[in-house]
This record gives sequence, C-alpha cells and structure tokens, in this order.
Amino acid sequence: MPVKKILVVDDSPTERAYLTEILSKAGYQIVTAENGEDGIAKAKSEHPDLVLMDVVMPGLNGYQATRTLTRDEDTKNIPVIVCTSKGQETDKIWGLRQGALDYLVKPVKADELLAKIAAL
Repeated sequence: MPVKKILVVDDSPTERAYLTEILSKAGYQIVTAENGEDGIAKAKSEHPDLVLMDVVMPGLNGYQATRTLTRDEDTKNIPVIVCTSKGQETDKIWGLRQGALDYLVKPVKADELLAKIAAL
C-alpha cells in the first residue's frame, strides 16, 4: 500500500514545519499533532498511512505513544518511524521494542527520510 497521508507528531513547531515542507514537496498529505495524546487521537481519526513520532514531548512521550498505537486494534497496522534527537543505540533499541518500524536521529536528512518512506 503506497503511503499518501503522513501524521507528524512533534512538540517543536520548527520540526513540524521542516518535516511538513519536505513531505509536502514530495507529494504527501500531512496531518500534524503537538504531543503524544494528540498524535494517538489523530491516528485514530485521520487513519494516516504512516506516523513520524518524536520521543521527547510533554505528557505522553513518543515511546509511550508508539507503544499505544502499535498495540491498539484500530492503529496497529499503521507503521511508525521514530524521529528524535535521542541517538544512543539503547534509545533506538527501545524505540523498536515499542513497535516502531524504523528510527531516525535528528536532524533528519530529507533524502534518507523519503527513501525510508518509499521503501514501505
């Protein structure tokens, strides 16, 4: 199934704008959320083809939100790619254990992100 709609979950307006610009130019429809709770709600209401999830956010962090999405009957088939500044190997392993399909460390490179999306 080709990816058309992407949910970007990040508490940073700058990061949301950056990812939205990259993805919009590549032809994707973008939905954004400012935190984990909002991300889960929008994943359920918008049914995106992919979620890009930040980790460090107020309230529900990205690991918790990813775990919730990947274990919920309504959203478990939506792939999640974690996009975070947390670059330690243990962070990556933990993110993948929560159900994330992939893990990118910020600053995210546009070509790398688009290649990962195209490979889904």
